[in-house]
Amino acid sequence: MNAPFSAGDRSRIVGWSLDRPEIDSGDEICRLTILALPGFSLLSLSSFVDPLRLANAVADRRFFEWTMVSPDGQPVECASGFSLAVAGDFARIAEGIQACKGPSMVVVCAGERVEKQVSASLSRILRLCKRFGTPLAALGTATWLLAESGVLDDAACTIHWDKRAALAETFARVLVNDRLFVRDAQIATCAGEFASFDLVMDLISEHLGKETALAVCRYTTAGHWRSASERQWTITGREMVTCKPLAEIVRIMEEHVEDPLPLRDIAKCVGRSRRQIERLFERSVSSSPMRYYMTLRLARAKRLIQQTDLPVVEIAVACGFASASHFSKCFRQIYGCNPRVCRN
Repeated sequence: MNAPFSAGDRSRIVGWSLDRPEIDSGDEICRLTILALPGFSLLSLSSFVDPLRLANAVADRRFFEWTMVSPDGQPVECASGFSLAVAGDFARIAEGIQACKGPSMVVVCAGERVEKQVSASLSRILRLCKRFGTPLAALGTATWLLAESGVLDDAACTIHWDKRAALAETFARVLVNDRLFVRDAQIATCAGEFASFDLVMDLISEHLGKETALAVCRYTTAGHWRSASERQWTITGREMVTCKPLAEIVRIMEEHVEDPLPLRDIAKCVGRSRRQIERLFERSVSSSPMRYYMTLRLARAKRLIQQTDLPVVEIAVACGFASASHFSKCFRQIYGCNPRVCRN
């Protein structure tokens, strides 16, 4: 539900942004309807909504308004256990869009167990948005809902890195990448969590100007927001973050899971010798490059097993294994169980 801003908010924010450009004080308003699914990420939602409130304060007018709705119009519980009040249900929103009285944008917010949350009422809203040209935004795992409803066919998109492999394998016509956020025509998708902040700052900058966006950034102590061209940081470990050559090699490995590259080809890509790469991995992660590569491929396989209904043999092929038996053997060595047991 739209949270009004106070005069105190305005004075504190605008006080150190007096050189901001004048904003047209016309009646234009950007109205957003947020579709909240049970178990949604509160971090994703607040990272998207709070900057809108601050942008209104900086602009000294209510340019952004937002309303939150749930599938049945009842309070909806987020993953953290908080229940949020809502202002309506999905059916009412669909009727408004069909009557050309819909919002300026529909934003979908979901959580970890998104695969089972597509419903007829949700799909109807998403398809009506595409038919009537209503902009759509998906925060984090909500990209899955757009894909399952068919509105992402042949469109570029992103999703939280934990679901990226499953999304790409499940929906062949969806063009999945690992960017923080993607804006493709009338559809915006983002990785969720803090990436929701990056997406909404891009929208604020577009609608109210860069100076307004920078003022919001300073108030949140973020300093800046990341661009759409930046990739999700999925590599773990302090050494990976501080060692750019190692991070570059691991990126190449991640991009070639289905068709694993031999070490000599990886070495050519990064302009280093095999021996240099071996020393780099041994020093940084106490592993050989190819063992690390195998672990990375098996980790993706495990996510596909747990997040999709794909046959094990298809998952094996998708992760670069020539046979299901070889895949099962390697999987047991790392995880101590058969892949099918992991699914159960």
